[in-house]
Amino acid sequence: MPGITGIISKSLQEKDKMDLQLMVESMLHESFYVSGTYVNDKIGVCAGWICHEGSFSDCMPVWNEKKNIVMIFFGENFTDLELFDQLKAKHHRFDNSNASYIIHLYEEYGVDFLRMMNGWFSGILIDIRAGKVIIFNDRYALQRIFYYKSKNAFYFASEAKALLKVCPELREIDLKGLGEMISCNCTLEHRSLFRNVFLLPGSAAWCFEQDGSLKKDCYFETGTWENQPWLEKDFFYERLKETVSKILPRYFRSTQKIGISLTGGLDTRVIMANMDMPAGKYPCYTFGGMYRDCYDVKVARKVAETCQQAHHTLYLDNQFLENFNKYAEKTSYISDGYFDISNSYEIYLNNLARKIAPIRITGNYGGEILRGIEGMLRASPFNEELYSPDIKKNVRDAGDTIAALYRSAGHPMTTNLFREIPLFRNHGFVCEQSQLTPRTPYLDNDLVSLMYRFPVSFRSTKDLTLRLIRDGNQTLGEIPTDRGVGGNATFPMSSLMKAYYEFLFKAEYAYNYGMPQWLAKIDHVFMSMHFEKLFLGRHKFAHFRIWYRDELADYVKSILLDDKSLARPYLNRKEVEKMVHGHTKGDANYTTEISKLLKLELIHRLFVEKN
Repeated sequence: MPGITGIISKSLQEKDKMDLQLMVESMLHESFYVSGTYVNDKIGVCAGWICHEGSFSDCMPVWNEKKNIVMIFFGENFTDLELFDQLKAKHHRFDNSNASYIIHLYEEYGVDFLRMMNGWFSGILIDIRAGKVIIFNDRYALQRIFYYKSKNAFYFASEAKALLKVCPELREIDLKGLGEMISCNCTLEHRSLFRNVFLLPGSAAWCFEQDGSLKKDCYFETGTWENQPWLEKDFFYERLKETVSKILPRYFRSTQKIGISLTGGLDTRVIMANMDMPAGKYPCYTFGGMYRDCYDVKVARKVAETCQQAHHTLYLDNQFLENFNKYAEKTSYISDGYFDISNSYEIYLNNLARKIAPIRITGNYGGEILRGIEGMLRASPFNEELYSPDIKKNVRDAGDTIAALYRSAGHPMTTNLFREIPLFRNHGFVCEQSQLTPRTPYLDNDLVSLMYRFPVSFRSTKDLTLRLIRDGNQTLGEIPTDRGVGGNATFPMSSLMKAYYEFLFKAEYAYNYGMPQWLAKIDHVFMSMHFEKLFLGRHKFAHFRIWYRDELADYVKSILLDDKSLARPYLNRKEVEKMVHGHTKGDANYTTEISKLLKLELIHRLFVEKN
């Protein structure tokens, strides 16, 4: 994905500058990326950047008027237009359509400018006057920065592979991180998958002085939000409606074309209901599958039509399956091995979405913010027969680490925002961002701060979300979701409709990832009847249980039954063979295990063994 990278050292060597070029090149994944470098021998820093052409960050590096402060920034900041007027009143020159104004915030407010920032970003600021370098990121750490501190230098990059490219001693799996990946599909705390490579914490403002000292400051504490007083329910709702109307225009401001990724759910519906949209201005699209139009597609078409916007269906089709090896490796490589390859459709579909518009508005994190959905970061059951005793201890320890993370949060929303989203949900964001610029209003500072003031007990239902939709656009409120929620049907029809959609949702899960082993044996006997066609594609567009068995069976076997794969020291060879043969034959379901094994093997091939 795009981002920043660089080396900080008291005495830069020529090799450091050559290494910087290699680090930048390792992050250039697409033809629509642009990049550059900046070197300051006196301060002891060389840094590079990669971004989408024409994006908010496509103006690097940015300087102040006196040319004694320079900044490299990646990401976006969502502010109100009044800020630009304030800066211009102080005689600053900048283009308010890109990131060039942010350097002037530092001039006016010092490092405290970071508290004013509203978005997901990472950056490096070189204050030549003071002889110091500041590395910073957003308060959630959604824009990741991996780092490695050697004896002579500090290496940093938005992608771990950039560090591995120039520091071969890092090409070793961290076994604790590996155990966490097996347990919960992410690494925890500030660990990475690679030994001695760590993640910068959120709200970081790490300052490197010219004498080589490092001060690790944090510019935002969650207690600022956690310790606010509660608001009375009705007064809160009025504040919420005002806030939603206030913040939405921030996310629809750009010189680039903006598209809206619609689903059949509630969170994009809130956006559509409360944003003033001229007819035909914002193309909408929905991801669909190859078997039938899912309910997401059907509902989204109605929503787009109601709002007088064009709608497109982007299909996950046979072209994806025919080139699956390419998308699997690309997903692993771009995400530094973190994202499960059963999600490799993200790169394929978001590349299609980019052709409609390079900016993608989504409802991501709406459930966490408006309805308090949580618990996605958890230790999952694992097949103990599959792994060696050494790694099993690390897998079990992950559960204790997760429990400690939950206990340390002062508020359930803090768990969501500062634990689950940056640790567990970040991998999809990384792959999505590799193809286009994703935006969601649900992490806006004003909205999140307000939601901390609403009692948790009231956030556990969909009432608040449904009310926002109805009050914003009554017609949209009359359209039920893909799960039968909302709409204008009355009891008992509303309950029957919801039960019907819920049955189809669970039946599809049972015929896909969730098929129990006893049902897999029965399904195998009647395979020629293709009972899965009754259920698959109604709610989901990816069906890896079937694909690993049929279309992708040769790929699965070529990777997992390879002697090199079977010889991994933490795996039980016989158990791997049993799973692969059972699943590809069709009388067993090991979809989750196969996805995990493929991910682990690609980590070795792409990051440990590859130069």
